[in-house]
Amino acid sequence: MPSLDLVVSCPVFDSFRVQQVAGMFDVSLADKCTEQFKVDLPSQEESWQIGLIVGPSGSGKSTVAREVYAGELYGQFEWPADKAVIDCFGDIPVRQVVELFTAVGFSSPPAWVKPYHVLSCGEQFRCDLARALGSKSSGSNDSSNMTETPLVAFDEYTSVVDRNVAKACSMAIAKGIRSGAIPCRFVAVTCHYDVAEWLEADWVLDMATGRLERRRLRRPSIDLEIHRCRMAAWKLFARHHYLSGSLAPGARCYLATWQGEPAAFCATLSVIATKNHRRFTRIVTLPDYQGMGIGMRMVAAVASLHRQDGYRINVTSSHPALIRHCRHSEQWKTVCVKKTGSSKSLFSCFNTSAKYRSSTGRAVVSFEYVGA
Repeated sequence: MPSLDLVVSCPVFDSFRVQQVAGMFDVSLADKCTEQFKVDLPSQEESWQIGLIVGPSGSGKSTVAREVYAGELYGQFEWPADKAVIDCFGDIPVRQVVELFTAVGFSSPPAWVKPYHVLSCGEQFRCDLARALGSKSSGSNDSSNMTETPLVAFDEYTSVVDRNVAKACSMAIAKGIRSGAIPCRFVAVTCHYDVAEWLEADWVLDMATGRLERRRLRRPSIDLEIHRCRMAAWKLFARHHYLSGSLAPGARCYLATWQGEPAAFCATLSVIATKNHRRFTRIVTLPDYQGMGIGMRMVAAVASLHRQDGYRINVTSSHPALIRHCRHSEQWKTVCVKKTGSSKSLFSCFNTSAKYRSSTGRAVVSFEYVGA
């Protein structure tokens, strides 16, 4: 385990006001222009995936990070005002960019096609994270050879977002790295202690005390409340859905809340010309809560309720995160894969709504809920 003994200094410019302040507050200028930081850090040859450097402002977090991770430390990117964020990742294939967005909890396709400057602070932060991680995505993710695994250090981590976004993003990154979806190691540098248990860091350096702790905190549980709701609740979620914002009049609607706040919404409809068979028609998680698994937990709970009432229940989607989840879950079985989507004419005789939108032209996968 390497020890860092770092002495930093800055020039003190002699001026009338500097001398005034020194005299008024008995400031010793020679002492204040030099600081020493002596800490231990895990080596990059050791087997770890996520690290955290935390402490109050002025405790030396950024100084230590710049010294140890100079080549890997995130620097602010320039985001073009005339390009969608999906177009700002150079030669990285679009599927890989989508994977990065999804892995950091930025899962709203309508936001992917917007320029950076019109996004919310939380969405901008996730874009910065995705781009930082994407810059090292060509590296190996072989945990048996940690020296070959690329590393990203991110200063001022979650400093510009509210704490729900900070927790959601931290959980999303931890899931992405430990699952291999993000082929990097990650070091967060922040003044916010509340992200430690959501990141589930392998080690934590607290600059307030100078102590290095090698432990992996347990992530807090996410206790959801799921309610049957009126269609009016859809208004809060409609603009975040990647298809039409309309909702069929016969939909059964459900709302998931976390800590008393709306977090996710889903609705089901009857499958055309099939008895006791329903399908999910809308599934939306608000941007602040994306990446925490709330949406699919809600979908499974609602699907279980339908099964108890004697219904078969399906979900069909082109979203890579939903498809990946269902394919790896024992609760769902794949029933259909359509590389070019469904035929609009197939449903035209059953569906009279002018707002109906088929999946023609989109690759979709259908899954049926089979329970635990």
